[in-house]
Amino acid sequence: MSKANNFQRIRELNYLQKAVLAAAVLERMLPNYELFSEATEFGDASILRSALNVCWEKILLPKSKISLEKQVEKIEPNVPELNDYPMFGTYPAIDAATALLGLLHGLMAKDEHEFVSVAKISQATVARYVELLIESEGLESENKLVREHPYMQYEIEVLGEMIEFVENMGRISSDSVKALKQQAIADGQTNIGIAI
Repeated sequence: MSKANNFQRIRELNYLQKAVLAAAVLERMLPNYELFSEATEFGDASILRSALNVCWEKILLPKSKISLEKQVEKIEPNVPELNDYPMFGTYPAIDAATALLGLLHGLMAKDEHEFVSVAKISQATVARYVELLIESEGLESENKLVREHPYMQYEIEVLGEMIEFVENMGRISSDSVKALKQQAIADGQTNIGIAI
């Protein structure tokens, strides 16, 4: 399945479907932040975890009086600076925090483009990781090599399966959301293949 095909399919989903898909994609990204935070002792991963839980709640109960603005204020100081942590793990941590902020902004502004961006950020994280792996083998990192790498193929496949799940989930309820969350982490790894 081609990358364009997945993003086209996401664009065809309705607002709530895009929102739950973005939250599910974040379930696979967030542990990257947790690992970075443990390794560097920077940031509070529980704040991001809590914010993602709040997003799920807001999607399920749109009329709830949850303050998404407060979540944004809590996350912002927890986004690492690349200059402070010049190591690969900083990138997936920044990507996870950025994608989570995007989901929150999308929910606040009812902006579906933010939800599509979450999947794009996740794929960019994988692409950056694959480039690192290719270069560590002494090879030139080309688009074709990145696209055909098993990690990238797997990311595209998992995203495709989650899109299909969302397309077929019908009414968005706590049960269907629970099932989607389970599917997101069923393989027991983050989007860059780290065990969770």
